[in-house]
Amino acid sequence: MELTFDDLWVRSLPGEQQVRPGSRQVHGMCYSRVVPTPVPQPRMLAWSKEAAELLDWQEWPEMAEVLGGNRLLPGMKPYAACYGGHQFGHWAGQLGDGRALTLGEVVNGRGQRWEVQLKGAGPTPYSRRADGRAVLRSSVREFLCSEAIFHLGIPTTRALALVGTGEGVMRDMFYDGRPADEPGAVVTRLAPTFVRFGSFEIFASRGEVEVLRQLTEFVMEHHYPECKGDIYAFYDEVCQRTARLMADWMRVGFVHGVMNTDNLSILGWTIDYGPYGWLDPYQRDFTPNTTDRNLRYCYVQQPRIGQWNLARLAEALLPLVKDEKPMEASLDAYLRTFEQSCRENMWAKLGLPVSSDPLLGDLLALLDEVEIDMTIFFRNLARVRELPGEGLPAPLLRAYYAEPQGEPLEKMRLWLLRYLGQERDLERMNRVNPSLIPRNYLVQEVIQRAEKGDDGAVQEMLEQLRHPYRERGDEDPLFQRRPEWARSAPGCSALSCSS
Repeated sequence: MELTFDDLWVRSLPGEQQVRPGSRQVHGMCYSRVVPTPVPQPRMLAWSKEAAELLDWQEWPEMAEVLGGNRLLPGMKPYAACYGGHQFGHWAGQLGDGRALTLGEVVNGRGQRWEVQLKGAGPTPYSRRADGRAVLRSSVREFLCSEAIFHLGIPTTRALALVGTGEGVMRDMFYDGRPADEPGAVVTRLAPTFVRFGSFEIFASRGEVEVLRQLTEFVMEHHYPECKGDIYAFYDEVCQRTARLMADWMRVGFVHGVMNTDNLSILGWTIDYGPYGWLDPYQRDFTPNTTDRNLRYCYVQQPRIGQWNLARLAEALLPLVKDEKPMEASLDAYLRTFEQSCRENMWAKLGLPVSSDPLLGDLLALLDEVEIDMTIFFRNLARVRELPGEGLPAPLLRAYYAEPQGEPLEKMRLWLLRYLGQERDLERMNRVNPSLIPRNYLVQEVIQRAEKGDDGAVQEMLEQLRHPYRERGDEDPLFQRRPEWARSAPGCSALSCSS
């Protein structure tokens, strides 16, 4: 099968052209040329046909060799990108692609350009003391969640393939001094660009203004042509996209887990699936990240952190502009756009037009009082037609982790009396309220099957995640509350950044 790769990034921006081993500080360069490190036994574990269609590709016999890092195709000029970032609110300096490398770019028949990136393909100059590899558990999580987020209708980088490597990778999963050998894997990721906020920060922090200018002009020309080279217009559009992304995350209960500035895409897309999680019970301060002890990146804080990160991006772009006031206005507009988008999304979940009625706020307060499954509650709300003489409608009872009693029960009954008296758009509700999300415990079950050699486990789950808004019956195993055993089980509730 003929595959044509381009190297626009390599041709257009300054970079280290000689492949050199070893970690180092890379100054004045947007990237370093690298080569993948071969693996012993690459085998294809999962393949996204929808992602492949973006490249006009079909799966072919040698694909595992290529996407496992053992073989380069003509036109591939692999590189790892240089960037920095604020991690948990503190400047971390140079970070970069420590275990990711871009093979090149494919231009499809529609003229769209997609970068093809391997994650877990070996060390790069940005690996510091790490091995550049990735374990199967984190690779399965990224593969499935990338595609799930896409099918939920939210902007995201894509996952093309998951390749097992046939070698072990040593990791200390919870950083508790108990490292263990785990199976390795490589994920193939796709995006028009993997530039993130930290890509601009690194050059601003070093006073490398000319490189910062070249990068900014490249991103505007190729990814924001509508801005016609106007940095203010470019920054404003990034703010708007990021605001809408935050509203989308809130709609489905997605918690990114590690919203450092190096983990926010300049496209306003979801990127870098590390210790992410989903709201099982609706819990405003839920974070899936064991290292996020101050709840900086918890569910309800995500919009505020999005704005904080955008402020850091503005600071990075200041050397290229004369006046910071337009950027301050864009940051203010970010908040207005988020609030409007979030209101629209959440009222749509109720099947009602946007209103100043406290109905929505009252419901969210009720959901936060006791353990109520967010996904099941909103999905089954469309099935409720009337309030029974006592208790709650059976479809809503399925969302409760414990039988509601006393004041919480009475308050919910009163809320339902107000709500059911209004005319709802039930079809719209079912378009925005998923019946299936890749809950951590479901993905962990897939990981355990894959680690035991079940090569079809990931593909089976992907097939289900392609249909997140499909109607599912009460007995469907994918439309259930989180089981009690998963409340505190490793990989099911809290995760670390280890991958």
